[in-house]
Amino acid sequence: MDSQENALNQGTEEVRQAEEASRQEANINAAPVESAAESPNADVEQQPIAEPVASEAKVYGTKKEIIERLKEIVESSETPEKAEIDHLKTAFYKIHFAERDEQQKAYIEAGGDPGKYQVLPDEDEETFKAEMSVVKEKRQKAFLAQEELKRENLKKKEAIIEKIKAMATTPEEVNKNFQAFKALQQEWKEIKAVPAEKANELWRSYQLYVEQFYDLLNLNREAREYDFKKNLEKKTKLCEAAEKLAGEEDVISAFHQLQELHQEYRETGPVEKDLREQVWARFKAASTVVNKRHQQHFEEIRSREEENLAKKTALCEKVEEIAKQENKGSADWEKHTQEIIAIQQEWKTIGFAPQKMNVKIFERFRAACDDFFTRKGEFFKNLKAQFAENAEKKKALLAKAQELTDSTDWKATSDKLIALQKEWKTIGMVPKKLGDQLWNDFLAACNHFFEARNAVHAGTRNEEHENLKKKYSVIERLKALAEDAAENIQEEVQSLTDEFNKIGHVPFREKDKVYKEYHDILDKLYKELHVSAARRRVDNFRNNLKKMADRGADVLDNERGRLMHRLEQLKQEINTYENNLGFLNVSSKKGNSLIDEMNRRIQKLKDDLEETKQKIKAIDAENK
Repeated sequence: MDSQENALNQGTEEVRQAEEASRQEANINAAPVESAAESPNADVEQQPIAEPVASEAKVYGTKKEIIERLKEIVESSETPEKAEIDHLKTAFYKIHFAERDEQQKAYIEAGGDPGKYQVLPDEDEETFKAEMSVVKEKRQKAFLAQEELKRENLKKKEAIIEKIKAMATTPEEVNKNFQAFKALQQEWKEIKAVPAEKANELWRSYQLYVEQFYDLLNLNREAREYDFKKNLEKKTKLCEAAEKLAGEEDVISAFHQLQELHQEYRETGPVEKDLREQVWARFKAASTVVNKRHQQHFEEIRSREEENLAKKTALCEKVEEIAKQENKGSADWEKHTQEIIAIQQEWKTIGFAPQKMNVKIFERFRAACDDFFTRKGEFFKNLKAQFAENAEKKKALLAKAQELTDSTDWKATSDKLIALQKEWKTIGMVPKKLGDQLWNDFLAACNHFFEARNAVHAGTRNEEHENLKKKYSVIERLKALAEDAAENIQEEVQSLTDEFNKIGHVPFREKDKVYKEYHDILDKLYKELHVSAARRRVDNFRNNLKKMADRGADVLDNERGRLMHRLEQLKQEINTYENNLGFLNVSSKKGNSLIDEMNRRIQKLKDDLEETKQKIKAIDAENK
């Protein structure tokens, strides 16, 4: 066997290995026994199924459409393609599990116990499994028939080899046997596939005896050259066809077409010895281009799958982090639920991970989601019981309030009702509709008593209205002082403040309003007084800097250091007050007034901070 044909065999073996690797990668090899992922009884959501290699795979919207397509395949006389069967299976169970998840989600959101949830039988799934079983049998029969045909082809080719072998070992009959030899070659070409494990050995034997026959052939030069010429024409066309495959858009199709060209190249006889290496080099170069594109195609798929794995891992970590967070109430549970649902939607947009990790990463994601929703179900179950307990407590307080509505012991009953109101606030939530009804009944009972008490104490209210007028009079005088903007008004402000504080109670409903108006004008006055005083202090400080500088540079540096220390203290105090401000309950009136006082203190500290900054700038300007 010459070097050209050895190279052909080696190249063929490389192509065969590349094809085998690509088949395993794309999961498109036709195995006699289908894998767990192909079984209609398998849990497809947890078994990774390779995506169809065909770019024009049909998109199905419902399970009914998928079942109808399966029935068409069953009724058809053609052998079903594995890629389409895998695609149908993936599409069906994707829709199936999406529907099942929606049913479970609706059950939990309706208040159902996650631990008692049961998956209902699906008639479409049973039909799908039945049709898929028929398809599986159909593919198995086709496979067995194909294997039987390969064995028959093997026997036929072995018989041809024996005949050529006999011709190659009888030199005296070579010329007479030439036509019979050509007929055997044609018959060899017409016989197709044989068992894969026998293919290379069979080809080597065939090629060995064909070459021996040609070596013994004593034809005239013209006949031999004519045969070489025809073979060269065929192999040149095969090279051209292989080179065109470099531009084929469908990489998978190009790869399989190349395998057919290799088979034809094998079956074409030799060319002139001087041209054998040249023709083979051309064909091999074209094959290398196609094989590299095929390999790159699956490397890109693997790269995308690795990217998908990284994205899915990040989503798992997000869900796990959310599941770890403490949920203090319904709002937290709802917030985190929406976050997880958004992550689940994002998960659906990401393609497959590598096959060996696809199931594991899905199980990790599903476990984190299940953990969260299981604990959420338990929380709302306990919350329901807590609501019932709170409702009973409020009903008991309502009964006590209704017993006191007609009491004339004004002082004692007022204290009891106020105590009941405080206790009411300590009781947690109840369902909104029932809570509103209980509150309205409780409020009506309290109002009934207090209105009766107020009617008795009408005289007291008249005095409170007089006090209200007096306080508004003080407020008006304070406003007048603010408009005049006199320099020495601090004593007048203090006098009016004392007068305001000596005035007695005002009507309860007016208390907050008059209090706010009073403090607003005070804040304005104090701010103006403080700003004016601060400005004077900074001006005096600047005037004294010359004297301080005359005493030495260290004096200014020491003063600046003291001011910087004061600046940091003021910043810390402001930070402390602002932090404490966040803990105050603004829902209560007492809390609201305390917040106002805290805000005034913070503003005073900020003004001092600004004054200190101005003094530091004055020192820095003097040093320059």
